[in-house]
Amino acid sequence: MSIVSCQELSLAYGVHALLDRASMSLEAGERVGLIGRNGSGKSSLLRIIAGTESPDAGELRRQQGLRLVYVAQEPQLQGFPTVFDAVAEGVAEARALRQRFEAHASGEDLDALQTRIELLDGWNWEQRVQEVLQRLGLEPGAEVAALSGGQQKRVALAQALAASPDVLLLDEPTNHLDLDAIQWLEQLLAGFRGSVLVISHDRAFIDAVVTRIVELDRGVLRSYPGNYAAFEQRKARELADEALAQARADKLLAQEEEWIRRGVEARRTRSVGRVQRLQQLRQQRAQRREALGSVRLELDRGEASGRMVAELQGVSKAFGDQQVVRDLSAIVLRGDKVGILGPNGAGKTTLLKLLLGDLAPDRGTVRQGSRLQVAYFDQMRAALDPEATLADTISPGSEWIEIGGARKHVSAYLGDFLFPPSRARSPVKSLSGGERNRLLLARLFARPANVVVLDEPTNDLDMDTIELLEQLLQDFPGTVFLVSHDRRFLDNVVTSTLAWESAGSWREYEGGVEDWLAQRQRVAQAAAASSSSSAAASVGASASTGASGSAPVTQPASAPRAAAAAGTRRKLSYKEQRELEQLPARIEQLEQEQGELTRRLADPALYRDQPQLVAAMRARFDAIEQELGAALQRWQDLEDLGAPG
Repeated sequence: MSIVSCQELSLAYGVHALLDRASMSLEAGERVGLIGRNGSGKSSLLRIIAGTESPDAGELRRQQGLRLVYVAQEPQLQGFPTVFDAVAEGVAEARALRQRFEAHASGEDLDALQTRIELLDGWNWEQRVQEVLQRLGLEPGAEVAALSGGQQKRVALAQALAASPDVLLLDEPTNHLDLDAIQWLEQLLAGFRGSVLVISHDRAFIDAVVTRIVELDRGVLRSYPGNYAAFEQRKARELADEALAQARADKLLAQEEEWIRRGVEARRTRSVGRVQRLQQLRQQRAQRREALGSVRLELDRGEASGRMVAELQGVSKAFGDQQVVRDLSAIVLRGDKVGILGPNGAGKTTLLKLLLGDLAPDRGTVRQGSRLQVAYFDQMRAALDPEATLADTISPGSEWIEIGGARKHVSAYLGDFLFPPSRARSPVKSLSGGERNRLLLARLFARPANVVVLDEPTNDLDMDTIELLEQLLQDFPGTVFLVSHDRRFLDNVVTSTLAWESAGSWREYEGGVEDWLAQRQRVAQAAAASSSSSAAASVGASASTGASGSAPVTQPASAPRAAAAAGTRRKLSYKEQRELEQLPARIEQLEQEQGELTRRLADPALYRDQPQLVAAMRARFDAIEQELGAALQRWQDLEDLGAPG
């Protein structure tokens, strides 16, 4: 059943309409991803649905009594001294009603007040706030002003969840969140019982969360079932069909224009109907809104650097009591594309500065290669002067720039990044977040470089530009250092990963995020299995002590891992051989059950129709994780135990 419906919405700023008689609906329990180009009107649509902005025309219908909460791209938490105060704002109505009831204000209908308070669960609002704070790992007494961007985003989400909404409207919720926080948000939204409408450029996040894609393209909303991967395939076919249809229409228009311009003889046979059709074709062509052009990215590669770009030997760095890097050794060669992963505050920027020689280590040595030309993309956009014009930002004091030895006018170069010539003299402060990121990329790529450092480059960029940036970095022959929480972007670009393990500890992995996650999971499973085996061995040792209290002098037969580690090899017993033969089928069965649970937990109908099953299914999913890890470890142990010495 539709709980939110937009009918024939129109909204215009400037020449083109952001919404051009656009329509969509949101069903109960579904999770919808809203995507589109920067500046296409996604945030405006979200604000219209939230009721904070009005369309020029059209109708918005919402189910009566619907509780809807909007979380803006940048959290609005000014005026709240502590985290508890900010989150408690999510239950402001319930608090106010309860205060009025307890004050026994004259003239109040106490029965009506009580009914409304019970509907909002207002008697227990303090408990609700505390539960949300605990669930999101937030400290109630922490000062809001001292929080990082990622922590403030958590507080804004906590405020929304405390309200127990029926609909969550989220605008770029993964901005400023680290990888662990993004995965936590994915799990939270997968278990959310209400409906979700989310704007995001993070393709992996969209794939993991949504059940339907709605694209805002040239003022029109189009719906696509499934996740982003399914949308990409269908959209490619649609664009090809649209291009073919437009080519046919242009050909017909050209033929009719040629006919109408013929000499006197042709005009004698002129058909009134044919002239009217020509006028109609001209009108359709004038009204057609072409697909927006793509950013044209080209990086001035500069001269080649030396083979070695950076070498760290036993490097450590601390700020006061905080150890940021401890005893790190690594070598980066020309052409390496290195991803740097870690939670907010782990020291990723410090590590970058050590690698580039901008910061001296407390201990160890750092050696830089020769002929390094570094281009740095700063996520805080500190390199941009808000008062400068776009043209001066790219080429101060000149109307021309050189890219790869070729001379180009600055307006034409800005056009490659989708800035029309009319905006070349506009100030930077007039740009949106996505436009500022595009301008920073334009400035970065206008300078010769053989080492590119990108710190969260995908924030506020649309998916098309992100994919073009991926391609550019893949083809770039120089060295890339990339800090990002966009998993798909990292996986498509980097060849190795420097990942934060614990305070000051960094470890290098081959491959991208998926490779790192797989290796980390295997290590965790092995550690859990080892702990379980140790506990079993300890219990066995205690039992064999018996009444005499003497300790056993032989290793228990129930510890094959210890035997394998000691280099012992023997023939498996009949029981062990049978167990080894049955383990693959058991592992396959567990994986199939886990896959089915994953499918069911991703279905919004489950949370709407059978919410009582969700907790048990999640518990079973977690249990399967443990069983799988133990089964895989047992399989390896038995194979090691029975292997020929």
